[in-house]
Amino acid sequence: MKHYLIFALLNLFILPFQAQEQYLEKELKINDVTEGTLTTPVSNKAESLVIFVQGSGPTDRDGNQSMAKNDGIKKMARALATHGIASYRFDKRIFKMQELKIKEEDLRIEDFVHDVKDILSYFDEKDEFENLIIAGHSEGSLIGMLAAKDNADAFISLAGAGEPIDSIIVEQVNKMAPQLGENARAAFDDLRENAKTTNYNPMLESLFRPSVQPYMYSWMQYDPSMEITKLDIPVLIINGTSDIQTESRQAELLNKACENSEIVLLENMNHIFRQIQTDDKLVNTKSYNEPGRPLHPELIPAITAFIKELE
Repeated sequence: MKHYLIFALLNLFILPFQAQEQYLEKELKINDVTEGTLTTPVSNKAESLVIFVQGSGPTDRDGNQSMAKNDGIKKMARALATHGIASYRFDKRIFKMQELKIKEEDLRIEDFVHDVKDILSYFDEKDEFENLIIAGHSEGSLIGMLAAKDNADAFISLAGAGEPIDSIIVEQVNKMAPQLGENARAAFDDLRENAKTTNYNPMLESLFRPSVQPYMYSWMQYDPSMEITKLDIPVLIINGTSDIQTESRQAELLNKACENSEIVLLENMNHIFRQIQTDDKLVNTKSYNEPGRPLHPELIPAITAFIKELE
């Protein structure tokens, strides 16, 4: 009996602290292409809604891929809820391709932009939130800024590029395999001029396979530093100094191009929002599959401060 009493007393102390960390979540289907999770504060009341737009590839609503589970977006959504900010995160249409019989060669970046616009329209019609804010991560930064124009109340770029994707990829290839960098540049130039290319090393097949070239070509048409100038809404640009995929200078390019933006460079934050206090790239990339790692401690405060200024 004494043990049960002690357990009951402990619960009296523990439960109030647990309640402070609570949030509400529900599955929400926008249309046949888009399904996701709506996260709200415990009160179920919020002035602002953040719509997260994922990065490239088969990235799900939580920020994960099959071999890289980090739960970055899910952690952000739940943390923002404790600050009174709602959010919606969704699975990219890539996960619906088989079901909806969408072929890879038919995919274009504009399809993803259309999906985000549909989400904005859905919540705009519901009229439950005062502010609709797009937060795009990596490739989602460009997609988000294209969708945000004339549709959103604010925009947040998370590790977004400031240069066209071909320049970014060539730079990455040069770092990983310098002997392939020149070939990658030539293949992209060919693709840009002719909308297709066969001029690539077999080792670059994942980038230039025929079925993905139409999507890559559509992506190349946009220069983020030009597109962000078209936004006449508040803009927050966030990047980490330990991001090995998107260097801080990309954020600086966006900030320089956008008159109504503010920039936050978080010391030692990597591409998936974790604090990495070492130059060891193995440690950095290993974190992509370590969901237990906490978010960078300054990330949520920076986003929250920006959003609260809108309210």
